[in-house]
Amino acid sequence: MKKSIARQIAEFSVGLKYEDLPEDVVYEVKRYLYDSIACAFGGYRTKDVNIMYDIYKDFGGKDEATVMGFGQKMPAVNATLVNSLMIRALDFNDIYWKEDPSHPSDLIPAALSVGEMMDTSMKDVIVAIVLAYEFEQRLCLFAKPGVRERKWHHATLTQFVSPIVAGKLLNLTVDQMVNAIGINGSHNHTIGCPTAGVLTMMKNTVDPMAVQSGVFAALLAQKGYSGTEKVFEGKEGFMDAFIGWDAKDGNVNPTEMMGRDGASNWSWDVSALVDGLGDSYKIMECGMKAFPTEALTHTHISCTLNLMRKNDLNYSDVEEVKVTAFAQAYDILFDPTKYRPASRETADHSLPYCLAAAIVDKKITTQSFTDEKLKDPRIFEVIDRIKGEPSIEFEKMFPAKQPSRVVITTKDGKQFEEYMEYPKGDPREPMTLEDLDDKFEALANGLLSEDEQKVIKAMVFDAENLGAKEFMAGLVLN
Repeated sequence: MKKSIARQIAEFSVGLKYEDLPEDVVYEVKRYLYDSIACAFGGYRTKDVNIMYDIYKDFGGKDEATVMGFGQKMPAVNATLVNSLMIRALDFNDIYWKEDPSHPSDLIPAALSVGEMMDTSMKDVIVAIVLAYEFEQRLCLFAKPGVRERKWHHATLTQFVSPIVAGKLLNLTVDQMVNAIGINGSHNHTIGCPTAGVLTMMKNTVDPMAVQSGVFAALLAQKGYSGTEKVFEGKEGFMDAFIGWDAKDGNVNPTEMMGRDGASNWSWDVSALVDGLGDSYKIMECGMKAFPTEALTHTHISCTLNLMRKNDLNYSDVEEVKVTAFAQAYDILFDPTKYRPASRETADHSLPYCLAAAIVDKKITTQSFTDEKLKDPRIFEVIDRIKGEPSIEFEKMFPAKQPSRVVITTKDGKQFEEYMEYPKGDPREPMTLEDLDDKFEALANGLLSEDEQKVIKAMVFDAENLGAKEFMAGLVLN
C-alpha cells in the first residue's frame, strides 16, 4: 500500500462534505437519529444510565455538551459516554451484522456532543454520522472471520471509528485524523466476555466507552498528540496481532485457527475497508430493531409471535417449542445460563427467555425485561419446553439471511410451523416511519407528551436547518 489504511480513511473523511451526500442518505441519517433519540429516552430511567450520569454530574467540568433528557451540561467527552449509554442501554438501537455485528448509532453521541461543543451546524453533524456508519459497517466486513469469532467484542471495531466522527467536527487535518485513529486504535481492544454467559451492565457499556475515548483521542490529536499511523497493518498492529496478516511483507496470511465456532482460516479484506469510498453509503444497508433484544433473536421471535397470534394459541397450550437456528445464533442464545436469567442484560440475550415471554404475552416490549417480569412464573412454565438445535444449512445462509424455523407442538398433539429468513427492520423489510413513531411513543411514554414527541420528530427531520446547540436544547425534558 502506498498509503496507510488510516491515511486513506482520513483523507476521505476530511474531504467529505454535506453537498456530496445524496438526498436518500441524508434522509436515512434522520431516520436513524430519530430511532436513536427514542432509544435514549427509553434508556433514561435505567439503573446503569443513572449511575453513570450521577458520577459525571458530580465530576462537573466545562459546560460543553448536553446530556439528552437530563439537560445537564458537562465536558463533551463525558456527555458522549452518558448519551451513548442511553442509546445503547435497552439493546433497542440499530444493528448491522456481517462478519461482525455492530450498532453504529452508538457513535451518534460523539457527533452530537462535539458538534454542540464546536457550535457547528447540524449539516456538519449529519456528515459525521454518515462517516460513523460508513466505517463501522465497513469494519464489520474487514476481519475474516469477524473479531467476534476470534472471541473479541465489536467495541474493538468502534475504537477506530469514534475518533473519525469526533475529528470531523473538530476540523482535524488529515495528519491529525491519522494520529487520532492511531491513538484510539491502540488501547480499546475489548474481550468478548461482556456478551458471553451471564451478562452484566458492561454488555451495553463497552461500546460507549470506546466512543467516549475516541472523542478524547481526537482532542489529543488536535493539540498535536501523535499516534501510530500503521495501527491497522503495521508490525504488531491490529491485523498482525489478530492473526492472518504478514506485517513484514504487507500481505494477507490466511492462518487456520480455532475460534468460537471451530477452526477457520483467519484473514483480512482490506478492499472492504477502503475501496470505493463515496461510490455509495453503508448507512443504506443498516437495519433497525423491532424488539429490544439481541439482534439474532428477532427472526425467531417473529416466527413465534406469528404462530401464537395466527393460531390463537395460549401459553398453557404449549407442550414443546423446537427452534432451528444457525450456529452463531445457537452459540450466543442457547447458552445454559440463558435458561434462568437473573438480569435484564442476560434476559434480552436469552432466546429461551425471549420466546417464553413472547408465548406468554404474545408481544415483546421493554416491559418484558423488568425485574417483576423476570419473576413471572408463567415464563418458567414454558421456558424449559423450548429446545434449540444448530443447523449447518442455516449457517451457510448467514449473514445474507438470518433463517429461523420454529415448530410449536401443543398438548393435544398438533404442530404449527413457521419459517422466516429475516426479521422486521432488516433493509429488505424496513421499519416504516409509522413503525418508528410507535417505537418512539412506547419508549418516551411518561416522559414526553404527544405534542412534545411531534416537536422532536419535526426537529429531527428539519435538522439540516438547525445548529447543533439548538438541536440538543430540544432534547431536554421540561
